[in-house]
Amino acid sequence: MRKVRDYDAELKALEDKARALKARRVEQLGQLVTATGADALDMETLAGALLDAVASKDAEAKEAWREKGAAFFRGRRRKSRRTAGGNSDGGNAQPGADPASGSGAAS
Repeated sequence: MRKVRDYDAELKALEDKARALKARRVEQLGQLVTATGADALDMETLAGALLDAVASKDAEAKEAWREKGAAFFRGRRRKSRRTAGGNSDGGNAQPGADPASGSGAAS
């Protein structure tokens, strides 16, 4: 005999997982803003810069930004590896941020 599926429970589990993933992404974006020093900007300036980046049609500029971002994450990884054994700020690299896959950046 087949087991009866509880669709409501499955749907709730999926909604909970989606909510957790969204919360994690928001947290990572906040960490990115802080790590890059963009938290020193007022919210209007930061929002304006991001809106310009999103609206930009210049593929060369976007590629330059991507390369600069990838270099930022590579530098953060090296720094965290060097300080991981000590008691300084090791482990501050973006969790789950992998420049090769593009995660950790707004896509």
